Amino acid sequence: MSDFAERLARAKGLLEGGKGEEARITLLELLREEPRNPTALLMLGGAYFYEKKYAEAELVYERLLQVEPGSGLVSIALFNTLWRQGRHEEAAAEIRRFISVADKMKERATIEQYAAISKAIAEGGMTLQ
Repeated sequence: MSDFAERLARAKGLLEGGKGEEARITLLELLREEPRNPTALLMLGGAYFYEKKYAEAELVYERLLQVEPGSGLVSIALFNTLWRQGRHEEAAAEIRRFISVADKMKERATIEQYAAISKAIAEGGMTLQ
């Protein structure tokens, strides 16, 4: 296992152990070395989201979409981040953006999830949590 992978695993352990600040510092250090590392970016965005630091999570997810624009996992994360901030139009725009670039076969599960979300929004059943 490489040094980078070991430190990434350490950051994951810190997150799982509830040591979010220490994990974020570790992830930020890793991202200085590999700014486009998708795993580190996803973990950092998730750490911010979990701590309800939605603006920070949004920045990380947008950066990650530059690396992986067709990633359903990242798109859903960004959608939820925007939705939680009350930015519903932008969240809906993320659905449209994703569907326009996604590999329809590879991302079938995410597209189905977005279909259910879109239906809930249309029926007024999608609420902020």
